[in-house]
Amino acid sequence: MQRSDIRAVGELAGEASAVVTTLVRGMHAGIAERVFASIGPSSAPTRAVHNALAHTIYRGVDGGIRGAARAASAIASEVWGDDGHDELVARRRIAKAVAAVNGLYGDQLAEHGNKFADEMQIRHCGNPIPVKAESMATAFPTATGRVVVFLHGWCLTEWSWSRAPREGDDGRSYGERLRDDLGLTPVYLRYNTGLHISANGRTLAGLLNRLHTQWPVPVDELVLVGHSMGGLVIRSACHYGAQQQHRWTDAVSHVVCLGSPHLGADLEKGVNVASWAMARLPETRAIAGFLNTRSAGVKDLRFGSCVDEDWCDADPDEFLRDRCREVPFLPGATYHFVATTSAPPLVGMVAGDYLVRPTSASGRGKSRSIPFEPEHGVTLAGLHHFDLLNHPQVYAKLRDWIAQR
Repeated sequence: MQRSDIRAVGELAGEASAVVTTLVRGMHAGIAERVFASIGPSSAPTRAVHNALAHTIYRGVDGGIRGAARAASAIASEVWGDDGHDELVARRRIAKAVAAVNGLYGDQLAEHGNKFADEMQIRHCGNPIPVKAESMATAFPTATGRVVVFLHGWCLTEWSWSRAPREGDDGRSYGERLRDDLGLTPVYLRYNTGLHISANGRTLAGLLNRLHTQWPVPVDELVLVGHSMGGLVIRSACHYGAQQQHRWTDAVSHVVCLGSPHLGADLEKGVNVASWAMARLPETRAIAGFLNTRSAGVKDLRFGSCVDEDWCDADPDEFLRDRCREVPFLPGATYHFVATTSAPPLVGMVAGDYLVRPTSASGRGKSRSIPFEPEHGVTLAGLHHFDLLNHPQVYAKLRDWIAQR
């Protein structure tokens, strides 16, 4: 195990302890505020002493735990660490755990420079592939001019595309099938889903620009497939790529969004409402603060933000305000959506796939509408959100769409 990995674990443990300490301190302060307010002005001297002691004690506990975590990780890194190339995040199970942390607090990890803050990278068998001609030729020795890029959703990794389907006997991933059936070369990306969607969109635009120029053979066709948040990041990347006049945008033939919350996700809206309500009372204000520490990426899912203008100069925790601007489609590409309902039609239209409702996945809202053509999308029944990652019905549509160049 690399020494830097062990130190990063220690830093992560210290940050986690700080979150818990802040929550406990806030709840303590809220309850104390209610008690002292009920007593009245006579409690002022006691209140001052209490607040000073509480501040000192919590500050000492916080600093002590952080220091202990750093010291323990430093010692462990020297005892058990090495300078090898075996990264923790290249291991499938650990990568999944790190991806979940990134989805919840990835923006803070990146801000603190923690090694576990995922960077957007092409991944092959769990290992990062530099976007350079030599590295790409080595990783993709049978590369074709038709490339399909897969982008996972919130809290996931590129391994999520390899999940076993609940139906059918064919366990191959979409990428493997498209390679065998249509001659496309699959490329899988991993990224920090805790960052703003627009930040990941700009990064993706730059990565695709480099891929387009460094690919082993000329790129004749580029297909982009995104699951959940990944579809929003792809839409954002297409916007920024066109804005910067990147050549790869001319090669895009199809953009496929699988269960993407173009109009927002109800779960994030529910957390926004809950945190707003809890912030009204001193006893629960700390819980609201804890909920509001969730990442910028998940907050962008509230209404499907794709560009910087959707969130800059705004309170990220304001109560259910949709500031999203519409992002135009690439003129030379066909955009597709797949929506799912996990329940019978009437219930399914409300519950959706348990995370995204069909109206959001298809972009058909009362006040906002994403310009998908109805014939270029489909709503499937009996599938949940993660079935979209590998399901025979979804693949059949994917193959048919991409075959029509």
